[in-house]
Amino acid sequence: MLQSSLTQAAGWSSRQQQIEIGEAMEACQENAPGTESVRRFQRICVFCGSRSGNRTCFSEAALDLGKKMVERKIDLVYGGGSVGLMGLISKTVSDGGRNVLGVIPPAIFPNELLGETIGEVRTVEDMHERKSEMAKNADAFIALPGGYGTMEELLEVIAWFQLGFHDKPVGILNVDGYYDSLLSLFENAVAHGFIEESARRIVVSAESAEELIRKMEADMGERVRVKDASKKRKRNN
Repeated sequence: MLQSSLTQAAGWSSRQQQIEIGEAMEACQENAPGTESVRRFQRICVFCGSRSGNRTCFSEAALDLGKKMVERKIDLVYGGGSVGLMGLISKTVSDGGRNVLGVIPPAIFPNELLGETIGEVRTVEDMHERKSEMAKNADAFIALPGGYGTMEELLEVIAWFQLGFHDKPVGILNVDGYYDSLLSLFENAVAHGFIEESARRIVVSAESAEELIRKMEADMGERVRVKDASKKRKRNN
């Protein structure tokens, strides 16, 4: 079953080229001068649990995020699992006609892959390469509820941003207050001088997928506007 999914890899590139060409005109209009406050994403990396949790709101949030990505013509990059919230969002995005890229090390196949795989499954050597590959293939990150692995992935991309390794938006879908304690921990670290206030603003959070994506688009647009203004000032000096 996994082998049949891997044969789809060759099709990923050609399909993606067609999509990018078809959406290039839209991107030009969406990101034209005067509309810098909004930037559209092509691929979002979603971190989420290989379990569904014990509340229906978590599954509903994964389904809703998947639908919103389809509506916005956004492809999915994720951890490659076919169970839990991973399975729900990947199937939703794939069924909606968008590309799905799953990245997974062979060591965790038994835990996260059950039954038929979805989209392209790219195998990597270990968890470090998994995170690097997911980050490389996405232009934004969203964390759904999950366990240690989800939180570790989220915190790493936040740290990468702080260190200047990327400038891609990072969002938390705070379903029914699931991440309240983590967000409070961030605030506590700011209050105690371990995180700068500017670094705290790396993370965007919202309770719904619609609100979160809009906030992340606006956040990215603002960063681009500031960068463009800085470049313009340097050219004029």
